[in-house]
Amino acid sequence: MPAVISVEALTRKFGQLTAVDGISFQVEEKTIFGFLGPNGAGKTTTISILCTLINPTSGRAIVNGHDCKKEPRLVRSSIGIVFQDSTLDKDLTAYENLVFHAYIYGVKKQEIRKRAEDALRFMGLFERKDDLVKRFSGGMKRRLEVARGLIHRPRVLFMDEPTLGLDPQSRAHLWEAISGLPKEHGVTVFMTTHYMDEAEVCDRLAIIDGGRIIAQGSPGELKRSLGGDIIFLKTADNKKAALKIKEALGITPGEKEGELFLASGRAEEQIPAVIRALPDLVLSVRFQRPTLNDVFLKFTGREIRQQDVQGPDSLKEDLRAYVRRH
Repeated sequence: MPAVISVEALTRKFGQLTAVDGISFQVEEKTIFGFLGPNGAGKTTTISILCTLINPTSGRAIVNGHDCKKEPRLVRSSIGIVFQDSTLDKDLTAYENLVFHAYIYGVKKQEIRKRAEDALRFMGLFERKDDLVKRFSGGMKRRLEVARGLIHRPRVLFMDEPTLGLDPQSRAHLWEAISGLPKEHGVTVFMTTHYMDEAEVCDRLAIIDGGRIIAQGSPGELKRSLGGDIIFLKTADNKKAALKIKEALGITPGEKEGELFLASGRAEEQIPAVIRALPDLVLSVRFQRPTLNDVFLKFTGREIRQQDVQGPDSLKEDLRAYVRRH
């Protein structure tokens, strides 16, 4: 498939802080691409550059064949955006919000009603089209924002932490709709997230931390890069057990939350050898298939967890800067 987004050596600095540090990646058309990482990793800054809300310090970003820095208007006309924070007009109905957006994007007048109704049906909101948005739940508002982002038929829909703050049921409903966008609407989805279950739905991922991309691939490819299953051991003496495992098997285990862990091609075959190497030391043993959290742990030495990070990596600040310039 052709690349609808191409990023080369992209860097963005805020004074002495480098928020995005020389990243490169491509996004194929009609796929779901995920930017996975903790808050403050550079996800929102990257999406802000791709949406032309801010300019890069250096490097190049191409969206739909247009340079984000040199051709921002052409980029904007071909993308849709779902922000972290709601930007709906709460005193308008769901239908009125979509009509207003359609006028802004120059949708032909004779097409607006059908497009708005089709978008509302797709997101499961048609029966509530005449209700004021201020009466909507958080999940309904999120779905309406996706509908709004689709009404001008963009080639790429950008979503910055689309399910942040939603309850599990609302997240599930929203993701059911999002996962159907490439097939049903021919849209490429570029989303940021720090939720592992959402990342699993993506066709391809870029894991970002500290402004740098540390791994790329499909969820399956990234998990297979760990080399197989993960064996976890509780022992009477982890230090002594780690030395014995290294001596017997030539493997240096890691340690996480009081347990030793090591990668294994086939855990069910290797567990007996591990136990034989640790007479009188093993308290319990278990194994699990690799997860994306294990991938992140391998490359960074820590797990992804939600962090309250304030600063330049904020779409609201980027949007304010954009409004001031225009």
